[in-house]
Amino acid sequence: MMSKRDTIRKVEEDTLAPNHLPSYETAIYEGLHQHRDSVRNDGRVDVKLDSRLAKTLSQFIPDYTDIPQLAQAAAAQGPPPEYVEAAERYAESKTFPVKLNIVIQVVGSRGDVQPFIALGNELQTYGHRVRLATHDVFEDFVHKSNLEFYPIGGDPSELMAYMVKNPGLIPNLKSLKGGDIQKKRKMVKEMLEGCWRSCIEPDPQTGKPFVADAIIANPPSFAHVHCAQALGVPLHLMFTMPWSSTRAFPHPLANLKFGDDGVVDRMTANFVSYSIVEWLTWQGLGDVINDWRRTIDLEEVPFSEGPVLAESQKIPFTYCWSPALVPKPIDWPAYIDVCGFFFRQPPQYTPSPELANFLKNGPTPIYIGFGSIVIDNPDEMTTILIEAVRSAGARAIISKGWSNLGGVESDDVLFIGDCPHEWIFANVAAVFHHGGAGTTACGLRYGRPTTIVPFFGDQPFWGDMVALAGAGPKPIPHKQLNVQNLADAIRFCLTPEAAAAAREVAARMETENGVATAAKSFHANLPLEILQCDILPDQPAVWQFRRGKVHIKLSKQAAGLLLNHLKIGQKSMSLHETRTYIIENRRWDPVTGIVSSAMSAGMGMARGATDIVVKPIQVYHQQSKMKSADIDDVMRSSTSSNLQTPSQLLSLAPAHPDTFERRKSPGRGCGSTTGAAMKASASGLGTFFKAYGKSYLDVPMAITEGLRATPKLYGDKVEDRAPITDWKSGAMVGGKNFVIGIGEGFADLFYQPYKGGRDGGAAGAALGAGKGVLNMVTKTASGALGIFAYPAQGVYQSIRTAVKSKTRHSIAAARQAEGEYLACNTSINIETVLQRFDETCRVNETGKIWERNFF
Repeated sequence: MMSKRDTIRKVEEDTLAPNHLPSYETAIYEGLHQHRDSVRNDGRVDVKLDSRLAKTLSQFIPDYTDIPQLAQAAAAQGPPPEYVEAAERYAESKTFPVKLNIVIQVVGSRGDVQPFIALGNELQTYGHRVRLATHDVFEDFVHKSNLEFYPIGGDPSELMAYMVKNPGLIPNLKSLKGGDIQKKRKMVKEMLEGCWRSCIEPDPQTGKPFVADAIIANPPSFAHVHCAQALGVPLHLMFTMPWSSTRAFPHPLANLKFGDDGVVDRMTANFVSYSIVEWLTWQGLGDVINDWRRTIDLEEVPFSEGPVLAESQKIPFTYCWSPALVPKPIDWPAYIDVCGFFFRQPPQYTPSPELANFLKNGPTPIYIGFGSIVIDNPDEMTTILIEAVRSAGARAIISKGWSNLGGVESDDVLFIGDCPHEWIFANVAAVFHHGGAGTTACGLRYGRPTTIVPFFGDQPFWGDMVALAGAGPKPIPHKQLNVQNLADAIRFCLTPEAAAAAREVAARMETENGVATAAKSFHANLPLEILQCDILPDQPAVWQFRRGKVHIKLSKQAAGLLLNHLKIGQKSMSLHETRTYIIENRRWDPVTGIVSSAMSAGMGMARGATDIVVKPIQVYHQQSKMKSADIDDVMRSSTSSNLQTPSQLLSLAPAHPDTFERRKSPGRGCGSTTGAAMKASASGLGTFFKAYGKSYLDVPMAITEGLRATPKLYGDKVEDRAPITDWKSGAMVGGKNFVIGIGEGFADLFYQPYKGGRDGGAAGAALGAGKGVLNMVTKTASGALGIFAYPAQGVYQSIRTAVKSKTRHSIAAARQAEGEYLACNTSINIETVLQRFDETCRVNETGKIWERNFF
């Protein structure tokens, strides 16, 4: 599959005509409003394929009618073949040339965390140091698995309860009134900050320094690509739910609704559904993410780029499901893998006497459980389950779960607490659950017919896949669950046909090793050629040392040893990036470019103007509340002491020094309130002028980029320009664009009519003459404007890099701290390191080739 960036470029080059020019951002804004009202009760989005948004997005998808051509185009994108071959060799010997600090960021329930524990243990066998960053409640679970743990905050039970009430992307009215949205946004902010700290802070338990060299994450952790961008390290996403655009099947949260005009076909509709769901997701949390990005010195992600970052940045993706159940679509590129389910080693478990006796005394029971799902009415659910089991003439083991099901006695039903799925599934006849990917995988692994009662997310998707394989009936959404349909599902799962289908899936899954394949995929996508330290090649490079002609990549430990022995100085070192992420606001044409940049500037100025007035008022109210709280503290103390007069209140000062000190402190008086209000107002004024000043950069840049892109709209090829990261790159891009723009602009006056006449006769020559004139205008205008716009953007980036340096200093300090720790706790021969450094410096200066030897 082509990434969205390449997809859009390909289609604009090959298929769009001037009269088909889409007003891209306008269509998105209008289309989002249409689709916001299309969320069903089950949380799925009705994707209206006759909407303007769907039709516009469909124009940006290559129309491959030749399936081999599509597969070839997808396979061309990915890690080099030699990387894949090397990863195979490393997997056989459980070695990898570089030992990394890997942080795995996971947001979700225990079922989401458990597969990554298995992955973390697998990566440890390669010699990597692995930290699992997730919710605080899973600390013991992670530590018992011999992995390092870092708490990111967030309450998974609250997240599960929120998702049950709001299974889709748009919250219901009850949640809005109850304040659930603000709670969720606050929790997301907490987790974003926790994920960032998990990349650079020492181990909370041992104090051992840690700075991530690579990040693995599931998409709901949200912080992943932003942390990777700030650190300049590789990122690999892993998930149990389709998250990458494909023609093979629609987004699991999308319900496709075809229009009467038939403009969008099924395969295109599937592909478009991912973009629409991604836009809606970003619309809800984009501002929270951008606010947090500013705290780590990153620029805001443009609205048009936020939803497609994973695909536009070509982030490697590994899907943790069995290809026997859902094969990899042919339009996914080589950097997207389907590896198989993640299974941990079955834990040691001894059942209670009650459970053991229940299993022995009667026919093999079924299992029912909803794990981490928090159900609104557990008593009603319990009644449905028991009556359905009785109606089907079966016996059942029911897990109480987070909803604490139970409270009803029955001879044919046993309610249990925590019990490993691996053990219980091996001892039942069929399984009935919510459809989490891990739970689904475990049931199929043991060949158990499965009925899924989905609540939200990817659960309906897995229910459909199980039903398609014949290993269970169609999923029963939890709001539709009743005694009759559950009893029918129980009867179906106890048939020989269902058992045979489940055993067939299990047999195919038996040949897969999802965890090992995922580790191999992770290694294959690492940029090994720039990852290794030049002195200690089994360690990752994190520093660039420069002195004259000498350029050397150094690991944390190598730098620590060399600093300790005065071989290098801190001023000669800069942060080394092993993966660079350039996030730019792409422009499609000059008109929409000008409009969108002007709108952005206007919104920024309006926000600043509002803050000039609103922020001082907010500060005043906050200060007033704090003062009232202090007075209340004193009054409560006076009441408890039966003190009534002002003199008696003043006598409390020695007994309550903190309260009185706060009241007397400079931060709590009238003068300080006025000062804080003035400071807040000045902040709003700064926001206003910042947006106003930035418009002088953004608008010319948008016009220049739009003009440069215009020839794409009628089939001409436009080369990608180099990214602008500083004043040097800005000047180079501006100069190159000027030369090419002026040269090609005038050349096209003659070349385009010739080309048109050659290919289309007189009519083609006339069309070519029109293209030539239009190219001359747009290319020369872009070249002329670019002389100012590109260098100005480069200067802005240089100034911003110099000013916004707090996060880089934090990263540098954390890397230096870990380097010092490793230098003091090393078994490496220090003299060998110093000698290797001297040899490398000589080789750099003479330009000779130096062959590294691994220790």
